[in-house]
Amino acid sequence: MLQVELTESAVFERREARAREASQDAVAKLRELGVHIAIDDFGTGYSSLSYLKRWRVDTLKIDRSFVRDLVTDLSDLAIVSAIIAMARHLHIQVVAEGIEGWQQLEKLRQLGCSYAQGYLFARPTPAQDCLRYLNGKPLDLTQRLPSAENLEVTGSGEQVAVRA
Repeated sequence: MLQVELTESAVFERREARAREASQDAVAKLRELGVHIAIDDFGTGYSSLSYLKRWRVDTLKIDRSFVRDLVTDLSDLAIVSAIIAMARHLHIQVVAEGIEGWQQLEKLRQLGCSYAQGYLFARPTPAQDCLRYLNGKPLDLTQRLPSAENLEVTGSGEQVAVRA
């Protein structure tokens, strides 16, 4: 399965400036090819709920800014709970981003979120080290991989090599 992750701003704000039919056609053509559509950083951008209905999104990825204080901030809890409930009723999968602690994970489980990603599971890893994980070798979540020491995450989530 191929899934394309698009940020809300890339999907909704830029598309507003274009003809609505053209942007809907592009998403429809991707779906006809069997490509799944995921909206990344959901809740931080335009968040037009009508697009969720119109474009048949497969996955919403809840931005880590809502997940970070999920256990201690009632506003974050309400927002995350509402996103999960809405997605469930629309038959859209939900991925919570930025999971760093077991309490966050447990609260998300209680809310019905089935998928999560974050440092609790694994840190960003260079492509050459991913083969180890894909071959089913056990993960040592406490180990810091030497090749990851030279990576820096940019504001867009992209990893770039840091030169000394």
